[in-house]
Amino acid sequence: MKIHFTKMSGAGNDFVVIDNRKGIVKRRSAAARKLCDRRWGIGADGLLLLEKSKKASYRMMYFNADGSYGGMCGNGGRCIAKFAVDLGLVKADHSFEALNYLYRARVENEKVALWMKDPKDLQLNIVLRLSNRMVNTYYVDTGSPHVIIPLEELKGRGLKLQDVDIESLGREVRYHKRFLPRGTNVNLVEPMSENTIRIRTYERGVEAETLACGTGSIAAALIAHQLYGMKSPVNVEPKSGVRLAVAFEWSDDKYKSIRLTGPAVTTFIGEVDLRVL
Repeated sequence: MKIHFTKMSGAGNDFVVIDNRKGIVKRRSAAARKLCDRRWGIGADGLLLLEKSKKASYRMMYFNADGSYGGMCGNGGRCIAKFAVDLGLVKADHSFEALNYLYRARVENEKVALWMKDPKDLQLNIVLRLSNRMVNTYYVDTGSPHVIIPLEELKGRGLKLQDVDIESLGREVRYHKRFLPRGTNVNLVEPMSENTIRIRTYERGVEAETLACGTGSIAAALIAHQLYGMKSPVNVEPKSGVRLAVAFEWSDDKYKSIRLTGPAVTTFIGEVDLRVL
């Protein structure tokens, strides 16, 4: 038995997307590992399953490439919103369920805006002891946990963002004892102009650098507001070069009304044999 899938990209974050309202895909974690494998499967950062919901028109279930349940994914949320509109399931402005929360999305052709939950657990100036240095970092949970490291904290003379070994740095911070047992995502940030930053992201669950990360872009934008005084919306340029915009409100020492906006596109569609899942 074959099932249809859609391959989508949200600013470089790529996903396998399946309409699973009939519950055909039952072994979700195994399916994610198989389908997301870039050599033996379709290849993706994660698997998005559109499923039935009692609270909204549909529910998003997101699994990382290693099969772990991914929680919330900003770019994944934008992609599944576009997917649902293309299915004719919902109107352009709609809400969907993920992690027992209703997220609002607005789809305008390939431009998709997603209103996120208010971030929590903002922590500034966390000094981490790494293998060969002490590094000042920042932390915020934007639906997934994120550590932010400003490039200047690495203190390398003339160091450029593209020259940092983010695989090694990201892996060490991701498994640092301070963030156990969940671990964390890791973002390296560099200001580009008055209201624009460039980032590189190491994602847990993928266990590698990704071309973009929605919740990471939000985390980086909020820390850029704290460190550099950048105003909403902050433009975020991930490794893919495809910019995302992060809008927010800051009052009473809290962030709210977070909105992530950027492109969500279908790259190809196909069929996969259900027996491999």
